[in-house]
Amino acid sequence: MNYQETLLYLDSLGKFGIKLGMERIEGLLRELGNPEQKIKTVHVTGTNGKGSVSSMIANILRAANLKVGKFTSPHLVKYNERIVTGGEDISDESFAALLTIVKRAADSIVVKGVCEQPTQFEILTAAAFLHFALENVDYAVIEVGMGGLWDSTNVITPVVSVITNVSLDHTDRCGATVERIAMQKAGIIKENVPVVTAAEGDDALGPIKAVAMFKQAKLYIYGRAFWGTEVESSMDEQTFTLHAGEYYSSDYTIKLPGEHQIANTSVAVVAAKLISKQDERINELALHLGVSNTVWPGRLERISQGPDVILDGAHNPAGAAALRKALDKYYADQKRIFVFGMMGDKDMTNVIKTLIRPLDMVYAVRADSGDRAAAAEELAGLIGPQALAVDSVAAAYEAAVNEAGEDGVVCVCGSLYLVGSFKEMLAQTKAGCH
Repeated sequence: MNYQETLLYLDSLGKFGIKLGMERIEGLLRELGNPEQKIKTVHVTGTNGKGSVSSMIANILRAANLKVGKFTSPHLVKYNERIVTGGEDISDESFAALLTIVKRAADSIVVKGVCEQPTQFEILTAAAFLHFALENVDYAVIEVGMGGLWDSTNVITPVVSVITNVSLDHTDRCGATVERIAMQKAGIIKENVPVVTAAEGDDALGPIKAVAMFKQAKLYIYGRAFWGTEVESSMDEQTFTLHAGEYYSSDYTIKLPGEHQIANTSVAVVAAKLISKQDERINELALHLGVSNTVWPGRLERISQGPDVILDGAHNPAGAAALRKALDKYYADQKRIFVFGMMGDKDMTNVIKTLIRPLDMVYAVRADSGDRAAAAEELAGLIGPQALAVDSVAAAYEAAVNEAGEDGVVCVCGSLYLVGSFKEMLAQTKAGCH
C-alpha cells in the first residue's frame, strides 16, 4: 500500500470501533514474531496527562543519548504523530511499508480463523511495536489507548509502569465509578515492576495499592513518596522543586504551564530515576534537560499573542478543571472568549459547568464531522444565553479574536478532535498565504 491507501485502510477499520479483549492483538503480534518482546518499554496510563508524561519520559531518555520510540494517541493532524523515533514522527513511506506488513499479518490470522478482524487501534499498536523492534530502540514509551487491563498495549512487561491520575472518563467502557476505572488502569501493573502514580483519593488509590501489593510491585505515590512545590509560574515557563525521598530535592524548569504539569513532570522524573537504577546512562543532567525541552501540542498550548490564543483538549471534567485553574491563574482579569466543541458521548454538562463562567462569551461549534460530535446548537443550549452556535470553526475563531481584542484570551477547547481540525485549518490557511 502507498500512504493514501494506508489512510483509506485505517479509515475502513474505524467502523469496527473499539472492542475489548486481547485475543486479536496477541494473535497479530504472534504472527509478526512478537516484536513487543524484543524491546524495553515504559507503560503509561491515566485519565489525563498521559501524553505529557510519555513525552517527558521519552525526552529524558533521549537527553541521555538513547534511541527512544514513543507511541501515543490520538493524533491531532496525522496518524504519523502516534509513532515517533528519536523525536521524529514516522515518515509517510515507513508508515505505509509498516502498515502493509501488519495488514498482511491481520488478513492471515483472520483467514486462519485465529480471531476476527483486529481493530484500527490494534493495527496501529502492532505497527508501533514492529517499528520500534526494527529500529532497535533502547526504550519505547507506550501510552495506553484507553483503560489499561484490556487495552491492546497491555501485552508488555515494562521496566516501569506509570498511572498519571484517575478520574471519570470513558465510563461506558472503563466503569461508572472512579474505583472501577482505577481497577482498569491498575491492570497495567506487572509482577515486580515498580509503579509511579499521581492518583489521589481512596477510590483511585485503593485498587492501585491492592493490585501493586498483590503483584509485589513497589508503588511510588505523588504527594507521599515524592512531591513538587511551585517556585514561579507563567504561561512561558514554570520552575518547581521536586522532593523525592529524604535526600533528593532539585529545581526543575519546564515550558508546560499549569499546576497539573508540576505533578506530571514529577511523575515522569521519578519514573526515569527508577529506570536509571538499572541503566546508569540516565543521569541527573538528562532528567533536567529532558523535561525542560518538552512541549506537548493541544494542551494549554499558546499559539499566538495579542490576543493570546490557547488550545486545549479539556474533554472531560478533570481536564476542564485543570484548564479553568490555569486560566484563573494566568488570565485572572482578562476577557475570556471560547471556541468550544465536544463529543456528544462525553460529560458535556460537567465540562461546561467547570470551565465556563456566566460572563464568558462562547462560540459553540461542531468538534468534527463524525457522528460522535455534539451539534453546535445542542452545546449552545447547554451553555446558555452567552453562547452562539456557529456553522464553521473558521467563522467562530474569527469572531472570537475580534471579540477578545488585543488584551483578551481566546480558548479553543473541548475536544482533541476540535484542536486537531483547528490546527489543520491554520496549516491550510498558512499554506494558502504562500
